[in-house]
Amino acid sequence: MIAETFDILVRGEVGQLITDELAGFEVIESSAGSTRLRGVVPDQARLVGLLDLLRSFNIEIEAVRHVSEASP
Repeated sequence: MIAETFDILVRGEVGQLITDELAGFEVIESSAGSTRLRGVVPDQARLVGLLDLLRSFNIEIEAVRHVSEASP
């Protein structure tokens, strides 16, 4: 896997402490019900590690989506 961009949709709002732990990810959209994070992932191991990190903070992951270059 080469470095690719992913959106991770999580339930609820994500605080600054958590986003600081997600190096390379930014909050794209946040509403009362969910937060969308976007970032570049260098390989599959890093993606799995990020998902594990979110789960360790008891954050419910709703979706993980590969972002093609044509996506906004």
